[in-house]
Amino acid sequence: MVDRDLVLRRLALLETYVSQLAPYRNIEVPAYRADWKTQRIVERTLHLAIEACMDVADHLVADRRLRVPETGAESFEILAEAGLLSAELGSALASMVGFRNILVHDYARIDSEIVIRVLRTDLQDFERFRETVTPLT
Repeated sequence: MVDRDLVLRRLALLETYVSQLAPYRNIEVPAYRADWKTQRIVERTLHLAIEACMDVADHLVADRRLRVPETGAESFEILAEAGLLSAELGSALASMVGFRNILVHDYARIDSEIVIRVLRTDLQDFERFRETVTPLT
């Protein structure tokens, strides 16, 4: 059985993180590169948003006794295979896990242009994930 409270708490955090990122959506790359405080806020908040999605995905995979994922990204792929996420959303969120890994483990490789692209185009994937999984709880 899904721990509804756990999932809803993670989804509420996700919603908070996305709203905290909203003011930065239109920042230009040069301004982003010049402001280390903005970089820290955006990168850490993106990291937390991705992890909130990962937590929910892992919980849903385990609850439904789907195959055990070997990577964080694979949880989204498994949910898509099970028809709980669209293939497109599963793939997009799996890619976000790779981005999260760069944010967490390899700070020297963070590409400001990719961060800005995520802010401008990929935040909607978090909202789509939240809308898709809320009825599953």
